[in-house]
Amino acid sequence: MFRLNLRYLIVRNPAFELQMSPERPEEPQPPPRSRLRIAWLALGGLALGAGVIGIVLPLLPTTPFVILAAFAFSKSSPRLHRFLVEHPRFGPMIADWTAHGAIAPRYKALAVSMMLAALTLSVWLAVPNRVLLIQLVCMGGAAAFVLSRPNGPR
Repeated sequence: MFRLNLRYLIVRNPAFELQMSPERPEEPQPPPRSRLRIAWLALGGLALGAGVIGIVLPLLPTTPFVILAAFAFSKSSPRLHRFLVEHPRFGPMIADWTAHGAIAPRYKALAVSMMLAALTLSVWLAVPNRVLLIQLVCMGGAAAFVLSRPNGPR
């Protein structure tokens, strides 16, 4: 009348869960496909694309976009986050920011000079004064933030 099903007890019953130690630790599983995860993934992809374009286009800064991409990928894709952190070009930027909140002096100078170049171009193109004021306030705030960051150990 009563049959003992060991497979049910071992496999399906959490009280009899087997504790096995894998040879290598498992990577953390990404959260299930949700709209928020997809939004973080899209933001990371767009930020990384802008950062890559910033390598060749001098008016677009690379570092802030790469840091934003790393943050977004840390929320959505451990594999892409690890790729960025271990990347030979982008990894040091992310490591300096993560460890020290630092921006290298070379990148500070480049960011501020590009902001000045964009503002100068706007003046030369006779952009309306209201737009110039908005640019000046935004770029001034961004420049103050960039210049206030420590230089880091490198």
